[in-house]
Amino acid sequence: MSRRQKWMVGDQGDLSQTRYFAELNLKAPCTLHFALDSGAIHERISWVPVKFLVGLSASARKQSCSMNAPDIAATLIASDGVPIAWQARGTGLPAVALVHSLAMDHRFWDPVAQLLEGRAVVITIDARGHGKSGHGGKPFTAQRVADDLLEVMDHLRISRAVVGGASMGGCVALQFAGSYPQRTAGLALIDTTAWYGPTALKDWEDRAGKAMAQGLASLVDFQKTRWFSDAFRAREPQAVQACIDTFLANDLESYAAACRMLGRFDGRALLKDVGVPTRVLVGEEDYAAPVPMAQAMHEAITGSKLEIIPGARHLTPLEVPDIVAANLLDLCSGSCK
Repeated sequence: MSRRQKWMVGDQGDLSQTRYFAELNLKAPCTLHFALDSGAIHERISWVPVKFLVGLSASARKQSCSMNAPDIAATLIASDGVPIAWQARGTGLPAVALVHSLAMDHRFWDPVAQLLEGRAVVITIDARGHGKSGHGGKPFTAQRVADDLLEVMDHLRISRAVVGGASMGGCVALQFAGSYPQRTAGLALIDTTAWYGPTALKDWEDRAGKAMAQGLASLVDFQKTRWFSDAFRAREPQAVQACIDTFLANDLESYAAACRMLGRFDGRALLKDVGVPTRVLVGEEDYAAPVPMAQAMHEAITGSKLEIIPGARHLTPLEVPDIVAANLLDLCSGSCK
């Protein structure tokens, strides 16, 4: 069964001033992957279902770090053949590209994205081995996940973005800024570190080993008290349970691969070369990536700003999304000038 989807492109997103339109016959379930190039819409069909109707602004097509796009959930086949799920939401404003914490997925950023609505385009991915993204069946690195994010940005014709990440995602964001400075308009390092310390390889291997031997359920009690403050857990039990459900849905081999990636990660050499506006955020009670780790990054990145969030623990984008969103907007303020 086919369905007919109409796309219209107008100045400033005004569909009454239509300049281009395309009528595409799509077989459900499917997704249209699109890119912007001189007013054209290039399409490629994949298997993920999505609904959208969009006005694409001509002025947005000319901006290097903005896009005017529908809210889209889609999948890109990375250069090494692994599918990478991504979502883009927002229209015609500075772009923010975000990578989630270990064992979460792109929905991790929903509370922050809601606060950025109308003020920034938000691109989120399911990091390799998480959510609907593939694993690839072999070890991977923070560099490979940064490359995945770059390829999504390329697919969307976004040349620069404020790049941010939480915990594992912060390691990826730092790697992205170090590897692709010309594509990084600003950097947000949230609840994260440049290095987990001299025992990192063993610590993360132990975490992976316990998950493989005893299952992810064996880690839940340990995780939830590190993720959130006592007050948040009492106040927002549904949010806590949603994280637990996402955590338990992870593939064991992929989770272990991500743990080993973090054990190997050492981004300390990248810090001195970060040349974009940077925010370092950390919960006052973060035991997973404690305040001294954030302070070390702040001290090594010239001109960075450090914010220690009172009473918060490790997943501040969920516990205090307003503070995280405000810092991202500060970074956006000069990103397209």
